[in-house]
Formats: sequence, C-alpha cells, structure tokens
Amino acid sequence: MRFLFRSRVPKPALTVEPVPTVFPRIEGADIAAVFAGKRVAGDFYDSLRVSPERVLFGLLDLAGRREDTRSVLTVAQEIFRDFGKELFSRPDVNESDAMAELCHRINRSILEISSGVRSCPAFIACYHERFGTLGYTNAGHTPGLLRDSTGVTELASTGLPLGLFSHATCDAPIVGLEKGAALLLVSRGLVECGADHDKSAEEFGLERVKKLLLAAPPSRAQALCLSIVNAVGEFSDGTPLRDDRTALALVRTL
Repeated sequence: MRFLFRSRVPKPALTVEPVPTVFPRIEGADIAAVFAGKRVAGDFYDSLRVSPERVLFGLLDLAGRREDTRSVLTVAQEIFRDFGKELFSRPDVNESDAMAELCHRINRSILEISSGVRSCPAFIACYHERFGTLGYTNAGHTPGLLRDSTGVTELASTGLPLGLFSHATCDAPIVGLEKGAALLLVSRGLVECGADHDKSAEEFGLERVKKLLLAAPPSRAQALCLSIVNAVGEFSDGTPLRDDRTALALVRTL
C-alpha cells in the first residue's frame, strides 16, 4: 500500500517552538518520558492518539544546539502529528507501510527546512491497544530496549538517520508485547554521558542501561524513566549537561 500526499512542508510557526507533549491515556498500558535539566540540544519526543486503538509516539535526536534546531523540530512535529493521524486512522491500515511513509515525510521535511543535510536519528512507533503489538522503525537511533519474560532484546536500527538522503527508506517491523513488557528508549546523550572532570572516564553505555532495565521492578513508565535518568546523573557525578539526556518508556500493564 502506498500513500501519496500533495501537501507542502508547513512553514514553522512564529514561536518556532514544538508544542509540549501531553501523553494520551492508553488502555492496558502506560507511557511517559523524562529528561534531565534544561534542553540544550536536539532531543525531542511526542505522542498522540491516531485512532480509537492506536497511539503513535517517537523520540528524535536532531543534530545541533537547541537554538538552531527549534524551527526544524517544530516542522517535524507538525508532520508527525498531521500525517500520523491521516496515515494510521483507518482500522485496516498496513502499519508497516504507514510507518515507512511517515518516516519518509519527516525525512523530507527535515531536509527542506534545513536547506541541506542535518542528521536526525529517530525511533518512531505505533502501539495497538487491543492486540498489544508495536510497529516501529529505528532510523539510526540508539537501539530500543524491550524487556519481557525472556530478558532484554535490542530493537536495532532498521535504516539510516533521517535528514541525510531524500529517498532513504526504513524497514518497519512489528513485535508483540506481553503483559508486563516494557519498551525503553534512550537518547545518545544519555548513553554517551561521562564524567568530564575525568578524561579517562568511560561512557555510561547501553549495557548499563540494559542492566538497569533488567533489574528494575515492575513499575509505571515515569518511574522507570526516572530511575534511568537518575542513575546517569549519579554516574556523571554532577557534570554539567553538554547534550540532552532523555528516556521514554511504554509499559504494558494488561
């Protein structure tokens, strides 16, 4: 199935600031995000209900400082929300095709508003409440981490970061979430965080995130995100933020 649109990329609003995210209520699941301190770079997350049974959400990591990325993030959010609703609103939609088309549209919007290349790793997903399934695409983003009764599985990259090539494509697999399963997304700034006062210090790393996720008790999504962000803060020993540190989680409760 192929979706065709004639709409042009919208111009950024005068305030050039993304609309704050209010996470929707999800039947049988919980979703939340937490970030450390004040935004300094291009991390951005959003979520909205796109049909009676589907919730769309995503975490983007646009290259550059916050003052340089706001207008691009504003346009990307408009595409994410407007075309996301249009693509996923039909009950018989092919979610893999819709996800690929949405990524294509966001990719083109980033290229057009940036007037050139601007790397934007992104993890975008659609959760189906009734089936407990998750259709996703990972465009060069830090792997998503899915914890269930078998352990922690990495949802690795399925394509190149957005904002690099106009005709880049991303695969869009679908996975099932059992009761109690948790999906955790973390930004590169969180994974690569270190203690700047010690030049030999290693990064926090994805392996530490995986161990924390595996050891975490069943909890609400916000509590899980807070535990990860706080652990990184302790690891960095109070080092000032030079990049955004963001965690987003979806927990299936029923």
